This record gives sequence, C-alpha cells and structure tokens, in this order.
Amino acid sequence: MTPYARRGVHGQIVETLARRVLSGAIPEGATLDMAALQSELDVSLTALRESLKVLAAKGMVDARQKRGTFVRPRSDWNLLDADVLRWQFTESSGTGADPALLRNLGEVRGIIEPAAVRLAAARRTDADLESLEAALAAMGQEGGANHAVESDLAFHRALLAATHNELLERMEMVIESGLAQRDRIVHSAPHSEDPVPSHQAVLDAVRDRDPDAAEHAMRTLLDQAMRDLDKVGGLQRPEDAGDPTEQKDGQAK
Repeated sequence: MTPYARRGVHGQIVETLARRVLSGAIPEGATLDMAALQSELDVSLTALRESLKVLAAKGMVDARQKRGTFVRPRSDWNLLDADVLRWQFTESSGTGADPALLRNLGEVRGIIEPAAVRLAAARRTDADLESLEAALAAMGQEGGANHAVESDLAFHRALLAATHNELLERMEMVIESGLAQRDRIVHSAPHSEDPVPSHQAVLDAVRDRDPDAAEHAMRTLLDQAMRDLDKVGGLQRPEDAGDPTEQKDGQAK
C-alpha cells in the first residue's frame, strides 16, 4: 500500500485533490482557491499546503508568486508514478475503467514483460523459481477475485525480480496498479478464462532457461490478457478497428 492510500487527514487531502485534478474537476491551468479548499475540507492551511507539496512533487501542481498554486498541464504530470497510476484507475473505476488507460497499460506490458522474461530465463535462481511456483500454486486455488488479483500480481512481481535488474524490478510500480484493476475486471466476471496454463508455460520456459520459449509464452499470455479484457469490457484494439494502415490481407502488420 502506498503512503497516500493509508487513512489519515494528510492522505485524505492528497487523494481528494489528486482525484479532482485527474477527473478534470479542477482543470489544467486552474488556480486553486486555497481559502475555499481549506474551508470545504475543514483542514488547516499548513495541512493543505503540505498535501499540495506531494502533488507538486508528482508534477501535477505548481506555485508562483502573484499567481498562487495552479494545476500544471497533463504533459508535465509524472504519469508513471505509482500513486498517479493508482489514482487514475481509482478515479475511472467509479464510471468504468478508462479503455485508453487499460490499452496503454497493455502496450507497456507488451514492451517490458517479453524482454524481462528473457532475462529471467537466463538469470533466474532456485529461489526465484520457488517464488514463481508459489504464486502459480496460489493462482490455481479458489479464493475469489481478490485472491486471483493478488496471486497474479505475485507471479509478475516474481518474474521482474528474477531479472536481477533493479531498474526492471521497479517497473512493478508502473505495471501493478493497472494490472490489479484489469484483473479485478476480468476475474469478477463469470466464466473468465483459466489463467494457470498460460502462466505455467512461462514458468516452464524460465525453469528450462529458454529465453525464446519464455518470450513466446509471455506474448501468448499477454494476448490472452487482452482477449479476456475485450470480452468483459468490450475494448477495441487498434488492429481490430479496420484501419487499413494496421492490417494487410487480414493480418496485422
């Protein structure tokens, strides 16, 4: 759990303001009315300013003399920050997850995880295999949607750890919030596809130290993940949209 997900006045102020900015309730370029916010949230000016420092560190707001505190353009926001990602998915979950955000996540995973699993196949240790096997065993157990989410996150976290590249391990922060939201959507739906076989194929290839097979298995897993999401959420990927620049003779370029 991130610091600002915990209960407490400071965390509540941070999350309230972040969600208003992300939803557009406080639009880009808007100057915050500090007195009005202080009165509405019933907090001290010091607490409000401290909370805004958190959002400033994430590129969402800034302060200038004579202008006050204002919302920066979205292009300045640290969209890869774990809190910002989580806030985006939390905000969108009230009206249904943002298809573009989920699709962006799928594309990011398609770049990172096939490459990461190649390293995992080459570098994994016995301890890494134990972590992957434990996560896969948990994935095969009944326990509801929350259990399915946690076991899936544990598997992908263990894969990134098996690369023994600390920068790739940190990509967990980018992937995890969106992956959790995607899993909740898919695993809460009836008759969702069994995730164990596709994950088992990845584990087998990593165990065999076969980078090519591991990459192929991961791409197959990611394709299944997008199909599952399409079935539940009706998401349409660019290659399904009939764009002639994306297809040729019925095959994606």
